[in-house]
Formats: sequence, structure tokens, C-alpha cells
Amino acid sequence: MDTSAGPDGHRTSLFTDHYELTMFQAALHSGAAHRRSVFQAFARGLPAGRRYGIVAGTGRLLEGIADFRFEQDDLDYLAEAGVVGDDTLEQLAGFRFSGNIWGYPEGEAYFPHSPVLMVESTFAEACVLETYVLSVLNHDSAVASAASRMTRAAGSRPCLEMGSRRTHEEAAAAAARAAVIAGFAGTSNLAAGRRYGLRTVGTAAHAFTLLHDSERDAFAAQLASLGPGTTLLVDTYDVEAAVRTAVDLAGDRLGAVRLDSGDLVAQARWVRELLDSLGNADTRIVVTSDLDEFSVAALRSAPADSYGIGTSLVTGSGAPTAGMVYKLVSRADDSGDLIAVAKTSTDKTNVGGRKYAVRRLDDHGTATHEVLGVGHPPAGRNSRPLLQQFMRDGELLPGWTGRDAVARARERHTASMAELPRVVDRLQPGEPAIPTVYE
Repeated sequence: MDTSAGPDGHRTSLFTDHYELTMFQAALHSGAAHRRSVFQAFARGLPAGRRYGIVAGTGRLLEGIADFRFEQDDLDYLAEAGVVGDDTLEQLAGFRFSGNIWGYPEGEAYFPHSPVLMVESTFAEACVLETYVLSVLNHDSAVASAASRMTRAAGSRPCLEMGSRRTHEEAAAAAARAAVIAGFAGTSNLAAGRRYGLRTVGTAAHAFTLLHDSERDAFAAQLASLGPGTTLLVDTYDVEAAVRTAVDLAGDRLGAVRLDSGDLVAQARWVRELLDSLGNADTRIVVTSDLDEFSVAALRSAPADSYGIGTSLVTGSGAPTAGMVYKLVSRADDSGDLIAVAKTSTDKTNVGGRKYAVRRLDDHGTATHEVLGVGHPPAGRNSRPLLQQFMRDGELLPGWTGRDAVARARERHTASMAELPRVVDRLQPGEPAIPTVYE
């Protein structure tokens, strides 16, 4: 079976919902399938207590769209399952996305109604992509948004992603990528390291200590294998005894000790004092154990040097989805001109029309508003355009995919956060950092 498309050979064409293809078929029947259309991905709001979100996943998504193909065995499955008829299968056999895609660059902050992704093509092409667009953007942006809050809370201390065992294996690699975009210094996930060129980290778990006849034997074996610069896990039995053993074996060249249980704030303080008293002022303290942005903020008062974060990160720290939706906002009329369309359902309204977006800045370079123009770019001084084109006529434009895209997205995150008011560093509930307005 050919599985050539997508990351590591995973096909993307069936990452869609049944009703995308039945809409495709019905639109072919009505003659509207090839009408020019504009779809927009956006979040109606932010998760409770959040003041901003961070875009992530776009690079992965674009690669998947470029390889979005229905192979013969896909078509055979759709026929056998009775999802669509023969005429639709014939259309799907030749499916290639041929439209244009714009959006916010990865690492950029977004707010309610920000047009995070704009897809312009035929209705048939854009419709089939809906579920895939949302599954990637909702997951990766949720992780990046949580990661950004964590790195802001950590300040200059590095955060390390360690959540692979708490999520689906493919989600784990995607989460690592999203976390690094939002400022994490590395990941424990080797698949993510290979795919995206990320720095990978890790040394040993409690099982390694329990395997040996004594903690001293375990530490000696790790030091002999990995060198004195390694990180020794010191809370399997007695922390103080373990720290003394670690220093006795490695001397002042011991790289770090890791604390994974107990009162981490208090423990980090007295372990720091102990290390200093033993002549190991340069030995770092790494803390782990179900950390989130709130516990990281509390640990700023402790002499911890870095944080390993897992479960809370990969599950979006209480917001496992970014809540994005994908809506038709413009479509061609009988004369071929684009007209705005929008639903008016209670609590689910949206503004129709193709959007343009800028971030308005004050004279100090601090963002004051997210400004959206419907059908025209907003004007005004000190306005930074937000939408960039990613695909043109179905072809990927350079710079938005591949390994290099992660580093650029990380830089974009740093620059975007520097523009936002300092209110984004507050973890208590509040309004979005800046308002979204239409012009």
C-alpha cells in the first residue's frame, strides 16, 4: 500500500469527516462545487482566563495539503463504504489543491476573530480540507498557547518538553514542535527531533536507579556512560543522601540534579544550599513533576535552573483545543464576483467577507488593537500587516515549511510577544491583551 504522503509517510486525504465528501458530491450535483470561495479559520474566543493565543501547526498543515491525494485504495474504501458515488470518486481521483492560502505566521499571537488562516479556491477544494485544517491548528495552537504562558512564567529559565507519554504518539511529536515554537528549549521526543531538527534531552528515570543494587551503583554507571555533565535523578529514596552520593562520585563537575516529587520550592532551596556547601555551586537543579504555568510561576522564587513539563503542556494546560472554526465567508455569485456570506445562528455568528488584518502599535511599539478590514486592508500609521501568503495556485511558497520554519516561528513568537502589553504575563483571568476591531 502506498503511503507516501504526509509526515513519515502518513497519508492525509482521509483525515477528513464523512460529510465533507457528501457536501463535495452534493455541490457537484448542484453545479456549485467549482464556485470560487473563501474560507476562514478563526477562534470566536479564547479559553477562560487566557489573554492571547499562539498560532502553531501551519507548517505541518501546509505540507499535508500539498500532499493531499486520494490514492486508489482510498477510493476503493470510499466506494465499498458507500460514502460517495462513482462520479464523485472520479473527481477525487484527480484531486489536487490548486488555490491560495494566507494566514498568520506560526509563532504569531492571535485574538478572538483573528483570521488565522484564509483559504481561497473552489468550494470543493476548500471544503474537503476543513477537518484536516482544524485538527492540526486546534491541537498545535492549543499546545503553543500553553507553552507560551509557561515560558513567560519561567522568564530566562529554560523549559523542556517531556509530555510524550501523556498523549497520542503522533500528537506527541506535533506537541514538541509547537512547544519549541513558543519558546521551549528542547524535547524528550526523538521523532520530533528527527522530523523537525529539535534539540532532544533526557538521561534516566527512577527505573534505572531501582535496577541497580544501590543508588551509588546506579549513579556510578550513569556517570561512567554519560560523563559528569549528566543530570542525576536524586529523589528515588532519600534526596539528601542522593545529592551527597552524586557529589561524592562526580565532584564539582556534576552537571545537574533532578527533583521530581515533594514540595519543589522548599526542596530546591535546601538542595541549592547543600550543593553550594559541598563545593558544587555550578551544579544545576532541574525540576519536574506535573508542572504547569502556575507552578512554574511559583518556582521563580526558588533556585531552580530549568523546568521539565509534560502532561499539562501536551494537553493545553486545561484548554486542549484552541476552539478554532473554519467558515465560508465569501463565495462567487453568478457573475463571478465575490460576495460576503455568514451564518447568523445564536451564539455562533461571524462576520462575512474576506479579511485583512493588521496589528496597530503605539509610538513605543506596543500593540493596542488587532484591526480587521473586510474586503480591504485597514489603513493607519504604525500598523503591522499580519497575513502572509503560504501557497499560490496550489504551490508552497518558500520559508513556511521544513525544519527551518520552526526556528523562524520561534523568532516570530519572541517578536510578537515583545509587542504585547505586559498584561500577558498575568496568569489570573482577564480580558484579551488587546481588542479586535473592524474597520
